[in-house]
Amino acid sequence: MPYLSKEQIAAAREMDLLTYLRRFEPEELVHIGGDTYATRTHDSLKISNGKWCWWSRNIGGTNALDYLTMVEGVSFLDAVQRILGEPLHVPPKSEPIAPLPKTEFTLPPKHADTRRVFAYLRSRGIDAEIINHCIKHGQLYEDAAHHNCVFVGYRNDKPAYGALRGTLSDSTFAGEVPGSDKRFSFAVPRCAGGKTLCVFEAAIDALSYLTLLKLRGQEWRAANTLSLSGVYQPRKDGSIRFPAALEQYLKDNPCVGADRAVSGQR
Repeated sequence: MPYLSKEQIAAAREMDLLTYLRRFEPEELVHIGGDTYATRTHDSLKISNGKWCWWSRNIGGTNALDYLTMVEGVSFLDAVQRILGEPLHVPPKSEPIAPLPKTEFTLPPKHADTRRVFAYLRSRGIDAEIINHCIKHGQLYEDAAHHNCVFVGYRNDKPAYGALRGTLSDSTFAGEVPGSDKRFSFAVPRCAGGKTLCVFEAAIDALSYLTLLKLRGQEWRAANTLSLSGVYQPRKDGSIRFPAALEQYLKDNPCVGADRAVSGQR
């Protein structure tokens, strides 16, 4: 819709009625005597000393803008435009914003070996057998370009998620492969084998837990672990968001009860 600037409104209010009629509607002016005028349409409306008064209606004002809106019934927008003789501001028509195309999920190319990934995870205290287990089952590899750890999550038998972790000793890089679906986050094993699930913020936290089980002499292969791919904070109203990865995991693995899911963090 057209709109008025503050400057246009201020300029319109400066014009008195006599000036307006002389400039735009001179046929309406009737000289009574001295500096007093009336209008041809409303003979009880008198103009004098920069003011006007419509005596029969007991209303008056000091400028042309009040006259046009109060006497002639002109809309405020049209009245300003008449006085200034210039077009109103019309905002440019906004084009509908097209939704961004969904990023196609593609895992980064693999490096020829996994030496840097293996060395990094060993430096984090992860057991070698557990690392090799993940590599063997396609859940962990080293990317060719940056030598990051790539923790892979699956939808059925197809990769659908990739968590990235830098392998340099002074690196804090952590991210996700573009297009990753958080519902299918990193989980060991890929399919649940028991009724209890342990959930963690990140993939390395889950592997650390499995390592602790092995150090205690427990069967780590019997444990179900899931990375939530981040921390889930409560909503503004205080309600708890159910993590997408956990919701999907429980749906795909009905043998795991929601009341048997426990959380942990290294």
